[in-house]
Amino acid sequence: MSRRFVIEAVMVAIYGELLVPSAPVEYIVPYTTVMELYEFQKSPEPLMNDPLDDSHVKRKIGELIAYLEEPLNRKKLERALSVPWSKSPAILFGDHVSWTVVNAVDNEQYGELLDPIETEIVLAAQRENAPILTDQLELIRRILEAEAPVQIYDIGDFEFAMEDNIFFNQN
Repeated sequence: MSRRFVIEAVMVAIYGELLVPSAPVEYIVPYTTVMELYEFQKSPEPLMNDPLDDSHVKRKIGELIAYLEEPLNRKKLERALSVPWSKSPAILFGDHVSWTVVNAVDNEQYGELLDPIETEIVLAAQRENAPILTDQLELIRRILEAEAPVQIYDIGDFEFAMEDNIFFNQN
């Protein structure tokens, strides 16, 4: 049985180790974060402080976009867009990693505490009974302030999260 996490698409480009986990993992990715990849790729604003790291991450974003645009993967993504909260069939990244893209919809449940994409991440985690995996400490703080009923892991604790005995109901 694979471990499941809700995550933003860009995190996989930034943290390559997420594609080589120690055990099977399914990433549940809100579609709006997939669309953000195009914005990040074209943006003159750096994603990383170090220019070499920034160049590397933007190259990885390009590779991720190219992979998602392959005909079979594109078809899977398009299937998720037909109805709010529908999910794509699994998009495979090697033997141990799969993505399920969800057509998440912001319902403004958390008001100004969370932006629309953050709200979609939280709502996806609630609907899928899966913890959130992020590197954004400020987001973690705001989710805690909003008292959202979700579990959150910092990406730095990824290996611990993979081994954690607190498992949600697996659908």
